[in-house]
Amino acid sequence: MENQTEYQLSELSFERSFDEKTAIEWMQANWTHSIGFSALYAVLVFGGQHFMRERPKLNLRRPLILWSLTLAVFSIVGAVRTGWYMLNFLSSSGFRRSICDQGFYYAPVPKFWAFAFVLSKAPELGDTVFIILRKQRLIFLHWYHHITVMLYSWYSYKDMVAGGGWFMTMNFCVHAIMYTYYTARASGVRVPRPLAMLITGAQISQMVMGVTVTALVYRWMQHGDCPSYPENVVWASLMYFSYLVLFARFFYRTYLKRGGPPPVKAAKRD
Repeated sequence: MENQTEYQLSELSFERSFDEKTAIEWMQANWTHSIGFSALYAVLVFGGQHFMRERPKLNLRRPLILWSLTLAVFSIVGAVRTGWYMLNFLSSSGFRRSICDQGFYYAPVPKFWAFAFVLSKAPELGDTVFIILRKQRLIFLHWYHHITVMLYSWYSYKDMVAGGGWFMTMNFCVHAIMYTYYTARASGVRVPRPLAMLITGAQISQMVMGVTVTALVYRWMQHGDCPSYPENVVWASLMYFSYLVLFARFFYRTYLKRGGPPPVKAAKRD
């Protein structure tokens, strides 16, 4: 089934030369480092806020533009490469196989982006540094989302669990829009309120699809052709359902409830 998809996609040189077996073996041996990164991140979140309490906020406009632009470009390219792969796979093999097949982790095009995706969750923690140093409002959703995504991504990649192609592609697509928005805002561009609402709406849709894919993985793994583990399904379910509740609550309080926080300021915390 993978061959039907692979021949339709031309490989870039770095995608072709990427050794996914070494990457998977490395993650199997080192995925617990994500726990250490999360602990350090938690210290940064609370210690950094305490450190900045009596200090003036920093502007950091140019570094923020560069940071957001870098992540935007990375996410856009990742969304195009993985999205095109998934579309081809859907058309050639169907919805069920697009969820259950492990080819996303080792097929010529997406194998690089799968590993790049999970690794990117560590540097993405840097988003919070700008919030703390600029003394902006840091909400629970922001740091909870960063920690749990990194932990689950590293934990799941090592086992090449079913659903990974959908999870990663959806995240790439949403982040492509989100970091482009952040870049525009940091550059001083006035972005219409409906666009900010659209981004949060896309995030909510991502969580709905995440819950759906996880439920289908659980259903089909009983038939033996959807490789995953009960504990992984449990963690994925808890993660995506909690995101769904938190993002829906954020959307309501920011855009629908009167007297909510300013949409632009709040939207930059996702």
